[in-house]
Amino acid sequence: MPIYEYRCPDCGKRQTILFLTFGQVEEHPACPACGGRRLTRLISRTAQVLSEDSRMESMADRADLADVDENDPHSVARWARKMGQELGDDEMREDLDDAVDELEEGGHHSDTGDDGDF
Repeated sequence: MPIYEYRCPDCGKRQTILFLTFGQVEEHPACPACGGRRLTRLISRTAQVLSEDSRMESMADRADLADVDENDPHSVARWARKMGQELGDDEMREDLDDAVDELEEGGHHSDTGDDGDF
């Protein structure tokens, strides 16, 4: 099932249109927002689905770890936020964001159950 992205010059909106088969792809489809037929087809982003093991493996071999100063909370926070973004949206994302926000403010995360070290 082909999915194409278009921009409508009439309403300015970016639209995604799903066609059930390649044979149904219209040369000039109607804009779902305004009905205009002057849509311009855009080049869509692509995504690669990786297993959790593949993502963790690629993060372990990162050269950007060399830039992390473990004694600087801001440096650790930047690294943690970058790693969190690469891991994607999961149940722990909100907790990670809260902990990173505390690090960026120069504090420490207090939910560790000990003296605050990670």
